[in-house]
Amino acid sequence: MSQSFDRGTVESFGRWLEFKPGMWAWILHKLTGWILVGYLFTHIAVLSTATGVDPAAAAAGNDIYTTTLQGLEELLIVRFLEIGLLTVAVFHILNGIRLLFVDLGLGLGRQDVSFYVSLVMTALITLASLPTFLGGVL
Repeated sequence: MSQSFDRGTVESFGRWLEFKPGMWAWILHKLTGWILVGYLFTHIAVLSTATGVDPAAAAAGNDIYTTTLQGLEELLIVRFLEIGLLTVAVFHILNGIRLLFVDLGLGLGRQDVSFYVSLVMTALITLASLPTFLGGVL
């Protein structure tokens, strides 16, 4: 039987500093995956409630839906949330490609560097997309 010891709050918090890039890559990949799944289910729920069964009601619903979306797109907070979604999706995709190469045996010794490259590429893609996302608001 194993024994457990109370390491204390300070020591447990300090363990985060010991994590290697591979552990951070795993944590961020799982976190971004769950964020994307949550967004997907929320998106499907919102879109499914926006469509009506009656064709006449659907036509009126489409106008209301379009007007609502256009109003939301004018809000700065919505634009920043879209930038966040882009960042999450791009990192998840790039890290997934990195993991595919690692699973194929390519770059096994350079996993730290490839993780940092995926972070830098995510930042560059996000920064390059800022003018597009913030174009009509600022």
